[in-house]
Amino acid sequence: KHLSFFSGFGPFRQYLVNSSWEAVKELSKRGLGENIDLRIMQLPVVYQKAKEQVCKIWTTLQPLLTVHVGLASSATALIILEQCGKNKGYQERDACGFHPEGACCVLDGPEKIESTINMKTLWKNISVEGIDIILSRDAGRYICDYTYYTSLYYGNGRAAFIHVPPLSESVTAEFLGKALQTIILAMLEQCGEQRE
Repeated sequence: KHLSFFSGFGPFRQYLVNSSWEAVKELSKRGLGENIDLRIMQLPVVYQKAKEQVCKIWTTLQPLLTVHVGLASSATALIILEQCGKNKGYQERDACGFHPEGACCVLDGPEKIESTINMKTLWKNISVEGIDIILSRDAGRYICDYTYYTSLYYGNGRAAFIHVPPLSESVTAEFLGKALQTIILAMLEQCGEQRE
C-alpha cells in the first residue's frame, strides 16, 4: 500500500470551523481506493508547530505524496491548485502572534520550490461539477504557503496544496470531500506515471 498523507488546518480568526479540515475528514471517510493508505492530521495555524508536524510526516512516514488543504477566505466558490511554495515574505502573525525568523521558511532554502505534480495538466484535465477550479502560483505568504514550502522542501517536491473556499449552503464539507477525492485521484495517477 502506498501511504498518502493529508492535512487540513484548525480554526483561525473568524473561522471557528475550518473548511479545509472538514474537507479532509470527509475525504478520509470516502477513501482513495485500496492501494492507498490515507492518513490525516489537523495542523494548527501556527508557523513553528505546523513546520514541526510537516517535518515529522516526511522524516518518519515518508509518504508517496502529501497533500495540504487550506482555507482561502477570499475564494467564495473556487478550488485553487497551488503549483509552488515561496520561501520569503512571511510578515503576517499566526494564531499565537508570531511570524518566522527572517520572515522565511528555510534560512538557506531556494526562493521557491515547484511541486512535482503538474497542476496545469491537472487543472486542464479535471472538472468538478458545481465549482470552478483555478491554477495559482502564489499560495499567499501565510501559514498555507509556509506549510507548503516546508513540505516541498522536506519531501523533495512530492507535495501538493489545494485551497478550498469557506463552507456555505452550496459548498458543504461533503461536497468538498468529493471534490478532493476527484482531484487527488488524478494527482496519484500522475505520481504513478512519474514512477514508471
